[in-house]
Amino acid sequence: MYEQIREDIIFVFFYGGVTALALIASCYLWFRRANAIAPEITSPVRLRRWTAAFCMVFVLNHVWFLPDFFLTSSDDAMMFSLVGVLLDCMTFFPLAIIVLLVMLQDRRRPLWPIPVMVAPLVVGMLLNVINRSLTLLPMMSVYLLLMSVGLIIYMVRALKQYGSWLRDNYADLEHKEVWQSFVVLAIILLVFSTYALSSRGMVFEYVLQVVVVVLICYLLWRVETLSDMSISQQQDLPTEADNSLVIHSDTKEDVEDYELPLSIRNNIGLLLQQRCIDEKLYLQHDLTLIQLAKAIGTNRSYLSQYFSYQSTTYNDYINNLRIDFFISLYHDAVAAHRPYTAQQLAIESGFRSYNTFRRVFKQRMGQNVRQWMDDTDQNCPNHQK
Repeated sequence: MYEQIREDIIFVFFYGGVTALALIASCYLWFRRANAIAPEITSPVRLRRWTAAFCMVFVLNHVWFLPDFFLTSSDDAMMFSLVGVLLDCMTFFPLAIIVLLVMLQDRRRPLWPIPVMVAPLVVGMLLNVINRSLTLLPMMSVYLLLMSVGLIIYMVRALKQYGSWLRDNYADLEHKEVWQSFVVLAIILLVFSTYALSSRGMVFEYVLQVVVVVLICYLLWRVETLSDMSISQQQDLPTEADNSLVIHSDTKEDVEDYELPLSIRNNIGLLLQQRCIDEKLYLQHDLTLIQLAKAIGTNRSYLSQYFSYQSTTYNDYINNLRIDFFISLYHDAVAAHRPYTAQQLAIESGFRSYNTFRRVFKQRMGQNVRQWMDDTDQNCPNHQK
């Protein structure tokens, strides 16, 4: 008896600690705008608010289920659990899907299909509550599985579109890609759902609380490190900055669908040489397609079409220039017998992240940077460290 009471007290403290963590995370995301994990990054306000609501669901869920551990009647415990699962169907699953969609910033995807998807779950659990039975639970489990499969298929397609949009508009993709977030969240949610459909026990409860802690910590990191790209994705129409590049049109769609004539393509190439390459604008960290377009006096749509005609992307264009600059810095440092590190030269070449540099360098050169340096030193006798 004493051991059981002691275990209950320990679990209540652990349970309360997880509840407090979820409450602190929700309040932090809702009321604080500056980032503590990555102060130099401005995270999306919309994502912060939806994630704060998601964390608050954990708080409400924990408050609701706490009395369930002290109920002695099996009928009362079952009824309590049924109502709790009903609340989860109305809050937890919809908000989990919304957080995943809001991470994708290439466009605002409609959220109204989410309540439609979870409506059968809500109706099924409501009938279970009214009938005080579990007869519909197997059917709901099958529907939840089908819904999850459909959501995974949709998210794979959406992530592919999002990745293409990133490569077309950003040179530095560090912490901007979110497919890893989808994989991690999907695994955690799968574990959560699996245990939610299993028989209850103390091991189940502790595992469930650990999953909640991991999920909250991961969401905090993801929100704090994901840049707000809503401003960068605004479509800018042609300006009078360079009359040779301006074609007057009534709507944005006319600009995007317009096929660039050869003269404009040549002018864009010349301006890129003068204002991007000669002035080394590509060394600017987090340089976006729109910023480059404004710098050369054109607009995002024309510049995107130009890169498409060159069979490249904005991401590849900028990073190739940075790799060329890195190679130049390396040869200069070796020739002048100056001390250097590959990381230092990468940062000076415009790469904000050394991990991004290593990935791009290997993709461009076919070998990692250390191997390339060793091969270069062997092939060039004048390279004496």
